[in-house]
Amino acid sequence: MRPASESEKTRQGELFAELCRIPSPSWEEAACAERVTRELRGMGLEVEADEAGNLLARVSGRSERTVLLCAHLDTVPPVAPIEPVLVDDGWENANAGILGADNKSAVAMILALARRCSVEGSPVGLELLFTVAEEVGLQGAKRFDAAQLRSEFGYVFDHATAIGELVTASPTLYRVEAEFHGKSAHAGLRPEAGHSAILAAAHAAVAMPHARIDEQTTANIGYFHGGVESTNVVPERARLFAEVRSVDADKADEVLAAMIDALQDGASHGECDVDVITEKQVVGYRSKPSSPAVVAAEAALRAHGYEPKRIATGGASDANVLEAAGIPTINVANGTEHNHEPTERVSVAALDSMLDVAFTLLDEAAVA
Repeated sequence: MRPASESEKTRQGELFAELCRIPSPSWEEAACAERVTRELRGMGLEVEADEAGNLLARVSGRSERTVLLCAHLDTVPPVAPIEPVLVDDGWENANAGILGADNKSAVAMILALARRCSVEGSPVGLELLFTVAEEVGLQGAKRFDAAQLRSEFGYVFDHATAIGELVTASPTLYRVEAEFHGKSAHAGLRPEAGHSAILAAAHAAVAMPHARIDEQTTANIGYFHGGVESTNVVPERARLFAEVRSVDADKADEVLAAMIDALQDGASHGECDVDVITEKQVVGYRSKPSSPAVVAAEAALRAHGYEPKRIATGGASDANVLEAAGIPTINVANGTEHNHEPTERVSVAALDSMLDVAFTLLDEAAVA
């Protein structure tokens, strides 16, 4: 497919800015979804919406192969109105808040690609998936029925680093919740009659693996709370939330087991009980360099002067959910900058280049 024309690039930029102006924090994407639906139906495409709010559209192709392109509609909560402005050849928010380039740059790009393909045809069949609630634990993708997809492999465009990077490994993530149950007593009159849940939890927290475990593994305690707002009561309750994530699934299991052991030891040390709940929130993946999804992406990047770089990340994306559903998926870096921050931006050059890469990606996907 030929590179994007100037009019296609201009239209993409205008649509990107329009989408950014529509507030769409997680689970409040309806207005943005309506605008995307209107755009797709204006191309003559059918759009299906599920109960969660995810959107799915299809474009027929010249080959039997079908490929999935995915972006999410939600953003982290904006703390200021979003008014996209061009500053030094890049889009920024005129106000002190996020822009929404994560992930509306990808939404606009997929829509621009779909517009041409709906008129001129596509080398491969396309499934266009727009998810909700990605920023709050990939909830939209998790609630989407991936069994209806026909794609052999797919791409999300949701990594805020330089164009050329391909996320080919992403971690398994466990969440841990622990609630300690001690015994209250008057701290000044009968402290020996009490069992401090806070001290038990603190003992556990100190012993738990934390921070950088190795190159592929991290652990963190993100929440710790206990007691009552009074200093004269031995606290009978305390809670902590933690996580472990690793690209090596076996290592994640190993660290999780060490966390649980520390929690139970802490409870025993403080003569308390502890309830522990663990949840595997994300299933990790590692893509083979020889897989068609990787081969096609690398060829498309090289065609536009980018040297592909396969990377592992400590973060998760909708790609994790799609991989777990049996669809090999690559997270393609799209050149956005400072996502989730008031300084978030994306250059016009990055928007334009990613559209060119995406057009070529369809050609390469047909033959990979």
